[in-house]
Amino acid sequence: MELWERSETLDLLSGLLRESAHGGRVAVVAGEAGIGKSVLVAEFARRCGPAAWVLWGGCDRLITPRALGPLHDIGRQAGGALAERLNAGAAQEELFAAFLEAVSGPSQRPRPVVVVEDAHWADEATLDWLIWSGRRIGRLPVLFVVTHRDDEVGAEHPLRGALAALPSAITRRVSLPPLSRECVAGQARRAGRDPEPVYRLSGGNPLLVTELLKAEGRAVPATVQDLVLDRLRQLPRPARELAHLVSVIPTRADAAVVAGAPDLVDMCVDAGVLVPSGDGVSYRHELLRGAVEDTLSPARRAALHRRVLDVLAGVAEIDPGRLVHHATQAGDEAAVLRYGQVAGAGAARQGAHREATAHYRSAAVYADRLPAPRRAELLEAYAFQAYLAGLAEEGLRARRAALAVREGLRQPEAAGENLRWISRLAWWAGDAEQAWEAAARAVTVLESEPPGRPLAMAYSNLSQLHMLAGEPEPAVAWGERARTLADRLGDAETSVHAEINVSTARLTDGDETAAAALREVHERASALGMADHAARALVNLATALVQLAEYEAAAPAVDRALEYATEQDLDGYVQYLLGVRAGVRLVRCDWAGALADADAALDRPARAGVAVVPALVARGRIQAARGEPEARATLDEAARQADRTGEVQRVCPVAAARSEYFLLYGDAGRAAEEARRGLDLAGRAGHSVYMGELAYRLWRAGGAGFPEAGARPYRLMADGDWAGAAEEWARRGAPYMRAEALAGGDRAAAAEALRVLGELGATRTAERLRGELRRRGFTGMPRGPRPATAANPGGLTPRQAEVLALLTEGLSNAEIAGRLSLSAKTVDHHISAVLGKLGVASRGQAAAAAHRLNLVRKPAK
Repeated sequence: MELWERSETLDLLSGLLRESAHGGRVAVVAGEAGIGKSVLVAEFARRCGPAAWVLWGGCDRLITPRALGPLHDIGRQAGGALAERLNAGAAQEELFAAFLEAVSGPSQRPRPVVVVEDAHWADEATLDWLIWSGRRIGRLPVLFVVTHRDDEVGAEHPLRGALAALPSAITRRVSLPPLSRECVAGQARRAGRDPEPVYRLSGGNPLLVTELLKAEGRAVPATVQDLVLDRLRQLPRPARELAHLVSVIPTRADAAVVAGAPDLVDMCVDAGVLVPSGDGVSYRHELLRGAVEDTLSPARRAALHRRVLDVLAGVAEIDPGRLVHHATQAGDEAAVLRYGQVAGAGAARQGAHREATAHYRSAAVYADRLPAPRRAELLEAYAFQAYLAGLAEEGLRARRAALAVREGLRQPEAAGENLRWISRLAWWAGDAEQAWEAAARAVTVLESEPPGRPLAMAYSNLSQLHMLAGEPEPAVAWGERARTLADRLGDAETSVHAEINVSTARLTDGDETAAAALREVHERASALGMADHAARALVNLATALVQLAEYEAAAPAVDRALEYATEQDLDGYVQYLLGVRAGVRLVRCDWAGALADADAALDRPARAGVAVVPALVARGRIQAARGEPEARATLDEAARQADRTGEVQRVCPVAAARSEYFLLYGDAGRAAEEARRGLDLAGRAGHSVYMGELAYRLWRAGGAGFPEAGARPYRLMADGDWAGAAEEWARRGAPYMRAEALAGGDRAAAAEALRVLGELGATRTAERLRGELRRRGFTGMPRGPRPATAANPGGLTPRQAEVLALLTEGLSNAEIAGRLSLSAKTVDHHISAVLGKLGVASRGQAAAAAHRLNLVRKPAK
């Protein structure tokens, strides 16, 4: 096991060793199982080196413990009179005296360090020896290090008396705490794992962290399972049954559950199986609880959950979510249905949309037990929470089921409302055809009824679809129609919804005053408690600025929208905005941030639909620029998702990215084909920025002509005015695009572009640029990486690859410097360069990238 966060404790032990020169010292190292006591002592002994004479003794957990087991271990190492007397079976007093004589030998000998491990399993004679020695080493140059598990030493354990008998003046208690959340997160990221569940399951216990990271998908590593099951076997049957009961209760067992069995509770606590927790008891780690629960047969587990459910159902103010858990595990369908609805509604009121979705999901399985109207209400509540949680496909299934119920009940208004929601959810899922079809059906159904709020919202939904498709005129027309009806009905929510659509359409059509209108409607919606609409106003403002290529203004707007969506627990918007911000960070040359955002977006439950497209584009463009083999697959997936939407703001960025990719990899024909495909759509929509970008990509691939309506910076680049284009991109806050403009300039400009590409690790793009510069007659340009560097997928030099290999082993900068015979400052520079080339922000992310890209190169011996 690696040693983490123990430097202060090691320093403390080293200090006690120095103090022992003036008289003996005792260090009592305590901690729970797996906290790293043995690893700590082993590392301390290693650091002592020849300055200490380390004598090891251990206590074993046997049915009948070895008499003086540690002293026998030490005697074999020390030899001499102590070994002789032990072999001869001498009396206890003779053995103790021989030990003292052995550790008080010649002064020129290395200082003795006596280690006694696992004293909680010590026999009575060993405890006598510890007490006897502790009272006599005050004038001897010796350090005792005694380790024990404090979670196995109950109030009546004999070790407690022995430790209390040690002289307090020379005894230092050392308690090893769990690892910090930050440390666990770093190790988890290094292993390519999600930090939060690793910390939650391990509680910071180093052994549990290590085993969990090595588990490769297993729920409970065998080593961890053995820790708790071994203790459980030592308990009497009634105490084991109590421990089994507690094992089916996540977090802790309430006092009500274990009431009436105080003796059994104490027995479990004293054995280190359970620990006090609040007014009840729990396992020390969730991983240990799970290990015990996994040993139960399905029938036994279900019976225990039923027992817990029966108790907790009678507890006032119990969290209904806990009742859902136990009802589900007990197989009580009626209880799941009842408590799932209560828990879902409660979580929804608290804004916990993921949790609400999960509870409603549990209840919806048994929805056919409800009368039709209540069944429809449950499905609609479930679908709405799934929408807010960013689970469009799940919400879509629930809405379709609700629609069938409403149509069966002949409720056209409720059916029309469900059709409108189906349209919205289908859009999020990336199914444009279904979105438009359901939107049209909703209007048809609702127009057959007296005008009401559902019809106004159906009009606004059509406005929204036109706005998203880049069709401002019908977007404004339908939006105004919706707002007129909503205002007549006093329907503030629909009025806000429609106003967001209208203002967004006007902003993307060039009306700069619409940005202020979106900020104002956000404030109004937020004040009215309409979090979804308030978030959408900010999202639309931010993405409109991105579509207009105004990155200087877009960057803070995206940050603000993301902050608000996160605060409101709106996961769909959060996922989408992370991808949008990845694209902004790409053009602003923050590639580490861009990749971090793209990874965060694509690691969420929704793996398809509108929300993933921006993240796939950002990741694919960076992968292509760096020559990573995954680039093509990433951009292919982006195209699959974007094409299903048919929307200009989805299809055109993907087409531009794919055109850029094919040109980088020498396929000008395919690059032109991709550019033309996107350009046709951008032209029909009249989108000047996308027209300019795609026309420029087409020009780069050998195409001719440039649309008059194409955005200015791209037109300048195609016209050869690289300086004017670079200035315009700088004004817009897009240094990466500025570098692309400079690449077409004079020697100094091209050298600056190569510098930027080098800092970003964009080796493929830089390689192509050097080829173009040679064809243009430029010589003496900054050369690219050496062959060994070019062959490295991350663009690392051989030395940087060696540094990265040691970094992935967990070595510090100082340790890397020592291993490679470099100065610490040189190692700092190498690591900074590695982080930059890999586009990551931390050592942990670098290690994960190294494994993902197979970059690890073992350093020379």
